[in-house]
Amino acid sequence: MPLYREEAATGHIVEDPWLRLADDAAVPADGMVLVSFARWRGARAVLLARRGPVGVALANADPVEALAADLPRLDLVALHFPKFSDGRAYSQARLLRGRYGYQGELRATGGVLQDQIPFMLRCGFDSFESEQKGFGEALAKARTLFSVVYQPTEDGRAPASLLRLKRRNAVVS
Repeated sequence: MPLYREEAATGHIVEDPWLRLADDAAVPADGMVLVSFARWRGARAVLLARRGPVGVALANADPVEALAADLPRLDLVALHFPKFSDGRAYSQARLLRGRYGYQGELRATGGVLQDQIPFMLRCGFDSFESEQKGFGEALAKARTLFSVVYQPTEDGRAPASLLRLKRRNAVVS
């Protein structure tokens, strides 16, 4: 599946360095491995003892809070959108970035459409798997699509209410 990263948002596909490890596959001694949440729970100690980065793929029904203590040790968390109309991964992303302070790569997988990019970026996603034509170009301009936002989220942009308050305070001063 084509992988796009925000920092490489020039419309080009980037090489995915992560090895997706099946639940029954042997754990390699090194390299970047991405495992399911079930595999993580069952082989956590083995995965943490190896050399190389570890990532966990969460289904949209998996409990994010179960990963909270281990987030500093994870380099990638992949959140799955089973279809475009299922937004539970947005909530998972907000929890990971906002409540738990996750700083690693946050990847959107599954039904990822270019129309959703601005919202995914606002929730903290920074890499995306998508086969949709034109996805790279849409990612390249997604940050500038809206000049003002209404909700505070994980992208650091000030919402309209705060901008209005600052403008009002500047006029009063």
